Amino acid sequence: MRTAILTREFPPDIYGGAGVHVDYLVRELRTLIDVEVHAFGEDRPGARGHRPAAELAGANAALTTLSVDLSMVAALGSEDIDVAHSHTWYANMAGHLAKILYDVPHVVTAHSLEPRRPWKAEQLGGGYRLSSWAEKTAYDAADAVIAVSDGMRTDVLDCYPELDPAKVHVIRNGIDTDIYRPSDERSLLVDKGVDLDAPIASFVGRITRQKGVGHLIAAAHRFDPGVQLVLCAGAPDTPEIAAETAAAIAELQQARPGVFWFDGMLTLDQVKQVLTASTVFCCPSVYEPLGIVNLEAMACGAPVVASDVGGIPEVVDDGVTGRLVHYDADRPREFEEEFAAAVNATVADPDGARAAGRAGRERAVTSFSWTAVAEQTVELYRSLR
Repeated sequence: MRTAILTREFPPDIYGGAGVHVDYLVRELRTLIDVEVHAFGEDRPGARGHRPAAELAGANAALTTLSVDLSMVAALGSEDIDVAHSHTWYANMAGHLAKILYDVPHVVTAHSLEPRRPWKAEQLGGGYRLSSWAEKTAYDAADAVIAVSDGMRTDVLDCYPELDPAKVHVIRNGIDTDIYRPSDERSLLVDKGVDLDAPIASFVGRITRQKGVGHLIAAAHRFDPGVQLVLCAGAPDTPEIAAETAAAIAELQQARPGVFWFDGMLTLDQVKQVLTASTVFCCPSVYEPLGIVNLEAMACGAPVVASDVGGIPEVVDDGVTGRLVHYDADRPREFEEEFAAAVNATVADPDGARAAGRAGRERAVTSFSWTAVAEQTVELYRSLR
């Protein structure tokens, strides 16, 4: 069997959870079946690259994205594939057109949903309506949709009620716990002036409305005085949110010591340093289909304080591997207060925090395996032929 993976992100160009998913899924799929990867950007080991049409330079980003999809579909004509499998709206239309043009099944993995991300209009303008159309068209016609959590399956069927529920399958994200494991290295933190003897609350993620960075910064004003905050936050969606976040961090740094912002992309080893050193990992997302970053933190032995949105409760075992805080979009100040209280309570109980970290590592090892993800995915492929 040969499948074509269609994706915006592929190593070394990874900036989000969908890219992490594709990276590890492809590694495991290649031990089971033949896999061809088509990704945005240049050719690279393991993937054929596709660039936007030159004549669309300066056009709305949604249009340039669709031109990349057309390039992918054209390239598939020379490959004898059995299944087209697309990831995120960026590549969904490529899979949809491959289904029509080459009469192959199209599988979509739902990492996020455009109707659940209205703030994308800040980034894409009218292109958000185009991206929403592309996603809906692909989902409604797909032969199968993979939801990365039970919560995500509910969201898919809520957003696209015409979709046959029998076509929506839950295959959760995984984590490679041989790669994500506690690290003894601390050089990054030491070089940045972080006090390794004081409590550390950390965040790793993109600067986007979805990740709730603004809520975390607001909550940090209420952290106990001895708690440091390490923000590994970059890749802002827009210049406006970049400026807004920078101003909020500057204000927090004026109000309290121990606030560190690493605004560039970190290496894997550096991320593991931060996660392992964390007294508590913070995930204040307002929307999260599953939240691979929580698995990464747990695999590195960090207890997690997270919002209770989407698939996060399927990862973070409330009271065992961390604490969940209820998020209500109509009560943001209450959420921030309760999030701060959960962080403070975790830090105030170091023995409990260490126990939660150990439980999180065990849960990541025993319950989330990329090998199982790949096997379930191949089984789904075969059911469609």
